[in-house]
Amino acid sequence: MKFTEEHEWLKIEGDLLVVGITEHASTQLGDVVFVELPDVGREVEKGEEIVVIESVKAASDISAPVDGEIVEVNDAIVDNPSLVNEDPLGAAWFFKIKVEDTSVIDGFMDEGAYKDYAG
Repeated sequence: MKFTEEHEWLKIEGDLLVVGITEHASTQLGDVVFVELPDVGREVEKGEEIVVIESVKAASDISAPVDGEIVEVNDAIVDNPSLVNEDPLGAAWFFKIKVEDTSVIDGFMDEGAYKDYAG
């Protein structure tokens, strides 16, 4: 797994990048009550806001960590947003994005660097 400064985690599955938010992010958000995911087939650009998360504390956006095409979304977290708090690094992945070159993940933080960053 790799991590972004926006508290997202990234995992490679073949030519896909699976994206979710970290435990740190889910804790900061508090109880998640709503998740809106991007449409499958949507072409996104790095930095584009593509997910909306609402919690009892705040609303937040998730941006695309890389350029690519959304090929799958996790409807389970739309139906049950509390999964984001219960299993942020597993069952609560948000979307899968097809990338041209999976080596783009090399530019992100590893777990040790992320723990130092997140404090």
